[in-house]
Amino acid sequence: MNIPSNLKYTKDHEWVLIEGDVATVGITDFAQKELGDIVYVEVETLDQTLSKDEVFGTVEAVKTVSDLFLPLSGEIFEFNEELETTPEAVNSDPYGKGWMIKVKIADATEVEELLSSDAYKELIGA
Repeated sequence: MNIPSNLKYTKDHEWVLIEGDVATVGITDFAQKELGDIVYVEVETLDQTLSKDEVFGTVEAVKTVSDLFLPLSGEIFEFNEELETTPEAVNSDPYGKGWMIKVKIADATEVEELLSSDAYKELIGA
């Protein structure tokens, strides 16, 4: 299982790449395997400011639909539009082409609450 050490993680199986005051967010390799084949990613919160843990979208697999929870408070300013035509990128490249949103971080102290790769591995028993 791929769990890059340069990323932060949430208990909801999202990964977060912090670059200055911008966070790129997607779902983890573990999450995409649990969900199965991703057929649709919906984010209707573009240009909205949400609080940490609010639902920012959904990911739909063949058998289920799962909510996506914002790992950090802030404004969602970019959505990976490639996912509209190729949602399977979430399965094939969850940490690359499968990224979902970019958020302008409102409260940098929330970053400290995210899990390290080691803590995430412990959470999923990897």
